[in-house]
Amino acid sequence: MAGLLQIRDALALHGNVQALQLSRQLAAPLPLVQAMLERLIAMGKVERIEQDNSACLSGSCKSCPEGQKCSSTVVYRLK
Repeated sequence: MAGLLQIRDALALHGNVQALQLSRQLAAPLPLVQAMLERLIAMGKVERIEQDNSACLSGSCKSCPEGQKCSSTVVYRLK
């Protein structure tokens, strides 16, 4: 089972990472990874960054059926 140290180490290794990526990398359930990330945020070790992807450079995102899902992405990184 993944622990807080493994989450912290993965963030240190990869920089900005989504919770789903951490879940897959550590073979841990997504709700567990999210809870550990929230704990690390509360401890002041990690920050949550919401990236706005609405400024698509090519403009093709507006016609893409998946475009609505890409409107914002949440990533985590070490402070």
